[in-house]
Amino acid sequence: MILLLTSLKLCRQIKCPTKIPSVVYSSMPLAKEKKCIKEKPWISVSDTSEDQLKNLKILKPSVLLPPDTVFNDKLINNNLASTLTSPNVVKSKIAETEWKNIELDCTKITKYCLMLSKIRLTSLVVITTMGGYALAPGAFDPQTFLMCSIGTGLVSATANSINQFFEVPFDSQMSRTKNRVLVRGYITPAHAIAFAALSGMAGFSILYFQVNGLTAALGAANLILYTLIYTPLKRVSIVNTWVGSIVGAIPPLMGWAGCMGDILSPGAMIMSGILYAWQFPHFNALSWNLRPDYSRAGYRMMSVTNPDLCRRTAFRYCGVLMGLSYLAPVLDVTNWWFALASTPLNAYFLYLSWQFYKQSDSSSSRKLFRFSLLHLPILMIMMLASKKSWSSQTDNNENKKIDIDKNNQTNIIDNLTNLLSPTSV
Repeated sequence: MILLLTSLKLCRQIKCPTKIPSVVYSSMPLAKEKKCIKEKPWISVSDTSEDQLKNLKILKPSVLLPPDTVFNDKLINNNLASTLTSPNVVKSKIAETEWKNIELDCTKITKYCLMLSKIRLTSLVVITTMGGYALAPGAFDPQTFLMCSIGTGLVSATANSINQFFEVPFDSQMSRTKNRVLVRGYITPAHAIAFAALSGMAGFSILYFQVNGLTAALGAANLILYTLIYTPLKRVSIVNTWVGSIVGAIPPLMGWAGCMGDILSPGAMIMSGILYAWQFPHFNALSWNLRPDYSRAGYRMMSVTNPDLCRRTAFRYCGVLMGLSYLAPVLDVTNWWFALASTPLNAYFLYLSWQFYKQSDSSSSRKLFRFSLLHLPILMIMMLASKKSWSSQTDNNENKKIDIDKNNQTNIIDNLTNLLSPTSV
């Protein structure tokens, strides 16, 4: 604009040439100069007539706009009113602001219940319960084994349903959990509570009446610890990781209690201790690549608030895993072949945790997490294969049968001799 005014003043005093360089104003800057501009310049001094130049003495904003963009206020208001009051726009606005009733699709109710119970996590809980039952030195009862597994699975489904009920606002902010059934609105919160109540009552009834009271009490304690302590603690302190590890260590104890009726023997803590220690490298490696999600949702995890402690904890508890594997034969839970066979497995797990501690990148954490998924089932299979009391248990049962048969034979002989002996006068 300044160049235009100065050129006009100069033209009054000095005879200008027939054509002078034109001044062009554009609302969008050109990145590169082009040889031919298709759009006509909005203001060109060379093409303007004398009458137009007189009018340019008093510049108005409308002069600097192309003719097509000079709007009339009335036209703008009328156009906006007509677009806002059109039927399509009104329907879309009403659809956005209206409350929608959630309609339950009964054909997918089984799928929704499995998603609500976190079926993969519940399956892991059931497998560790089975491992605890099978590792116990007591007699193996198939019916009790089955009831203990089913009851524990139902209690785990209850805990996971209540957890999702509490965390809907936070799950919606995380990429990993944004597709859960309550977040997506496939079922209502009332449906989730009803499912949790039914599965909880069925699970506790099975554990109490078909297994024993100690197993049911451990399941109730674990439910309270997970739903009322661990779930709210995730937004308060990093101590939630240690509490969550205790939750994961209780199912093997439930299996041991279902078989033995008590958890006082030192061997009962071996598999629970292994589960407790295994969860730190497993979860810390998982949470390392999910730090943006956890931070967005407001969860206080070690990977977010204290990354150095996160890596150190994963490395330390891998060492604890190796120590517990050597302690299992000392407590007569397994033979010494387990300590020998588990050494390479635990050593490689320890090496991956060391790489994660040193490099602290997504690649090392991903390797540690993936190997943790293989480490636990292989270690459990090794423990069951090296169980010390497998052979002695069958021998004891056979010896007990032999003793019972001998006692029955002696009782029969005694009775016959008493009958055949002459009575005294």
